[in-house]
Amino acid sequence: MISGHRFCWSLIVLLATTGFCATHMAMNPFKFGKSEKSKAASESKSEEEIEDEFATKTETPLIGTYASFAGLEPVVLEGVGLVVGLNGTGGDPAPSQFRSLLLEDMKRRNVPNPNQILASPNTALVVIKAYLPPLIEKGATIDVEVKIPESAQATSLEGGYLLDCDLTEHAFVPGRGLLEGHTFAKAKGPILTSSVLGGSKSEVELQKRMGRVLGGATVLRERDLAIFLRNDVRSVRNSSRIAEAIGIRFHDYDKSGIKMSMAEAKTDQKIILKIHPTYRENYPRYLQVIRSIAFRETTVTRRVRLQKLAKDIFEPDKAESASLQLEAVGKDAIPTLKGALEAPLLECQFYAAVALAYLGDTSGVDVLEKCVREEPAFRVFALSALSTIEDAESYVKLRELMSEPTAETRYGAFRAMWTASREEPFIRGIPLKDKQYQLHVLKTTGQPMTHVTLRTRPEIVLFGADQEFIAPMYATAGRGIMVTIPPGSRTVSVAKFAVGQADERKETSLRVADVIYAAAEMGASYPDIVQLLVQANRQQNLPGEFAMDALPKAGRFYSRPDADGSLPASRKARVGRENLSPNMFPISPEKAIGEESDPLALKTDAESLKAVTQKSDASEPSPADKNAEPSMASVRNDGSEKKPASRKTPEKSSEKNEPNSGLPSQSEPDDSPRAEKQSSSKPTADRSAADDEPDSSSEKIQSRWLPAFKRTPVK
Repeated sequence: MISGHRFCWSLIVLLATTGFCATHMAMNPFKFGKSEKSKAASESKSEEEIEDEFATKTETPLIGTYASFAGLEPVVLEGVGLVVGLNGTGGDPAPSQFRSLLLEDMKRRNVPNPNQILASPNTALVVIKAYLPPLIEKGATIDVEVKIPESAQATSLEGGYLLDCDLTEHAFVPGRGLLEGHTFAKAKGPILTSSVLGGSKSEVELQKRMGRVLGGATVLRERDLAIFLRNDVRSVRNSSRIAEAIGIRFHDYDKSGIKMSMAEAKTDQKIILKIHPTYRENYPRYLQVIRSIAFRETTVTRRVRLQKLAKDIFEPDKAESASLQLEAVGKDAIPTLKGALEAPLLECQFYAAVALAYLGDTSGVDVLEKCVREEPAFRVFALSALSTIEDAESYVKLRELMSEPTAETRYGAFRAMWTASREEPFIRGIPLKDKQYQLHVLKTTGQPMTHVTLRTRPEIVLFGADQEFIAPMYATAGRGIMVTIPPGSRTVSVAKFAVGQADERKETSLRVADVIYAAAEMGASYPDIVQLLVQANRQQNLPGEFAMDALPKAGRFYSRPDADGSLPASRKARVGRENLSPNMFPISPEKAIGEESDPLALKTDAESLKAVTQKSDASEPSPADKNAEPSMASVRNDGSEKKPASRKTPEKSSEKNEPNSGLPSQSEPDDSPRAEKQSSSKPTADRSAADDEPDSSSEKIQSRWLPAFKRTPVK
C-alpha cells in the first residue's frame, strides 16, 4: 500500500516537471539560440574593445608596439666537399660519415674511381659551412668556410680548389639521425687560408687546415621575413591593417608594371615581408623604419605628431627615434627633416640627413660627408646613406672621400660607390682569371694604399693608379709563380714554373697593377695574389699602406658636447649596435646574433614569436610555436653524430682557440699605421713531383663534377 502511494507521488512529480519544462520552452523557444548569439556578440565586442584601445590612445600606436620580426637569424648551411689541386698535402680520409656522404655524392655525379681520387695526396675531403642571411635574393653570393676533419690525413688546403657541392640545412631527428633539408646554395672556388698572413709555427699549421671561399656559394632560394602580431591583438582585421599600412609606405612594381605591396597578410597573426629596393643593402634600417610606421592615424593626429617630432629631433636623446618615425611617414616629413639640418648639434643633423637620404632627398649630403670625415661613430651609417642617393653630388663626395688619410674611410667610400653603381667609370673593375676576382685601380690623390678583402667578395683595390713596387723584391704568387725585381731595376720579371709544362716569363713595369695583371694571366688565383701582396708588404716593397677588410663599424660611442662645446666623458652615447650594421658592411656571422636588450635582436622564428606572445596574457601557445622548425645540427669533426644544437649558437670548433675559417675578422680600423713591416728571405718556386698525379688532376675531376646535379632528398 505504501509502495503504491510512493509510486503515485513520483509519477505526479515527474509529470509536473515535464509539463513545466515544455511550457517554459513554448514561452522561450529561442533561449538556447540566444545564448549562442550572446557568446558571438561577446567575441565581437572584444574586437571592438581593441579598436577603442587604438582610437583612444593619447600617442599614435606604432607597428613595433604590437608586432615583432621573425627569421632574422642567419641559417646555417652545411655540406661535405672535395678539394683538388693540392701539392701533396691531401690524403685519404678515414672511414666516417663524412666520407660516406662524399662517396655517395661522387657516385651521383658519375665520377669514376671515387676511392682512388680520395686516396690521392693532391685531394682532400673538407667539411663546409655557410651562413644564409635574412632577406637575401636568389642568385646572391655568400662566403663558404671549409675545414679538414680531425680524423683526415690532409695537412693543408693551400692552393686548393673546392669543387661544386651542395649546401643544405640539417636537423637531428631522434630515432632517425641526421637528416637533410632543402638545398639552399651551391659552392665552389679557390680557397683562401690565413696561413699567408703569418704567425707562429703552430698557428700557421692550424691555419692551413681551414680556409674560406669568398663569395663562393650561389644562393638558390630567397629568404623573406615574417611579422607576427601579439596574441592579445591578433585578428584578421589587424593583420590586414598592418600589411596595408606597410604597403602604403613601401611598394614596388613587378615586371608587368603592376604596383605591389612589400607586405602580405597570411593569417590573423603572420605577415610576410619583402625587402624594398632602397633598403636592399641595409635591411636592419628597413626593419627599424617599419617598426616606426603608425598602426592607425588620422590626418589631424599625423599633423599633431609631426609637430611633436619636429621638436624631438632637436633633442639628442630623442633624435634617432624621431628621425625613424619621420622617415616612416614618407615624403610629407621632408620639410621637417630639412629643418633639423640646422640643429646646433652634429648628432641631430646626422639623423636628419640619413633619413632624408633614404627618402631620396639630397639636402643632407654635405652633413653626411662631414660625418664620414669627422665622426667614426657615424661613419658606417653615413656611407650607407650616401650609397642610396643616385645623384652626381653624392658621387663627387664619395670620390673625394677616397683620398682621405684613414683606410676605413677610403675603402668605405669605395664600397658605398660600388654599391650605388658598379659600372661607375671611376671605380670600374678589371675582371681577372675568368672573372673569379676583380682588380680596381683608382686615380686618387691621397697617399697610395693597397686593400684586399677576406670576406664577401674577392677584390683588390689600389688607391693610387701609378703606385709602384720598391726594388729589390723576391716574392711568390701561389705555387710556381715567381715575381722578382733586381736591385736598381725598372722592370719586373714574372715567371711560372710547372712540372710537365714549358716555363713562362713576362717582363712588366714596376706598377703594382701591371704585376697583378701579369700574374693573373699566368693563372694566379685570388689567394695567390693576396699571398704576393702580403709578402711584398712584409718586405717593404709596397709604397704605402696595406689594409685588409678596413670596414667602418656600427656600435661605436659618440661623445655628446655640452653647451660650451666641451666633451665630458659621462655624455657618451652608443650609435647603433654592431648587429645592426648595414649589410653592405657585413660583420662576421658569429656576431650576427643580437643582444637580448636590442629591439631587433636576431632570433629564430620560434624564439621571436615566443618573445611576442609572452607580452600578452593569452596562455594558449601559438600555432607557429607548435610548428617551429627543428634546431640545426651537424656532425662532429670525426664524422660521428652529435646531439642537436640550438640554431642561435653556431657550432664551435673542438680545438682550442680555433676560428671557424682560420681567417681573421674585419680589422679594427684606426688612424694608427699598420704593423711594422718585416723583411723576408728570397722564396723559391715549389716544383714538387706531387704535381705529376694524372688521376687526380683538378681539370680531369672538375670536368666530371656535374654542376647541374640535384641531390635526392632524404625520405
